[in-house]
Amino acid sequence: MSSKYILEICANSVESALMAQKGGAQRIELCDNIYEGGTTPSYGAISKAREVLNIDLNVIIRPRGGDFCYSELEFEIMKKDIEFAKESGVDGIVIGVLNPDGTIDMNKTKHLVELAKPMSVTFHRAFDVTKDPFKALEDIIECGCNRVLTSGQENKTMDGVSLIRKLVEKAENRIIIMPGSGINETNVQEISQKTGTTEFHASLRKNEKSKMEYRKKGIHMGGIQQIDEFEISLTDPERVKKMIQILQNLQNT
Repeated sequence: MSSKYILEICANSVESALMAQKGGAQRIELCDNIYEGGTTPSYGAISKAREVLNIDLNVIIRPRGGDFCYSELEFEIMKKDIEFAKESGVDGIVIGVLNPDGTIDMNKTKHLVELAKPMSVTFHRAFDVTKDPFKALEDIIECGCNRVLTSGQENKTMDGVSLIRKLVEKAENRIIIMPGSGINETNVQEISQKTGTTEFHASLRKNEKSKMEYRKKGIHMGGIQQIDEFEISLTDPERVKKMIQILQNLQNT
């Protein structure tokens, strides 16, 4: 019996994607630069992920961190990345394009959706910074997207469950509402029950120590000194297994 519940893991590397698959996840969202909210992974990462995974692979199409109002040059980059994803056999893309006034950029979104076919399209958490979530939902549906990833316009899903429930009701099965941000083994059951959603987006990572023996003091490669450069964050397959078991138990109740 196939599960009506789907767990999508946000993987920050091909290794993380493999760990998520090992744990039983049904779908991967492959990203780079997680600390910026996710950007498009390299061509090499996309190609290798498709080669080694036998579950659904979605790829985020986001040329940079920051806001979601893109220049024409950035839009051209997004189109090229979508074309490569399609050529590579990717199952879906994840996009989000806004106008300066906080509304959905329908022209660009429709163009990307059309270009992506037959891949599925998820509109990501750019949705969470739109001015009117219900108008944004209708616009995303009109653009032809398959799902919306949202935390209910809050930083964490648990704080946005009320809006997510309303979005599910307003969507009326025209589009999938997938909650994400801060979802883990301790709250997924409550989130499902309060929102009525059946797809979930989570990270479920653990930190592993670097294999470096010599560690130069006082040098930071990035701009965020709080990030330990001698730790590597990877998906934890045991946490994924636990989440899958919780969702299976939900289905059986």
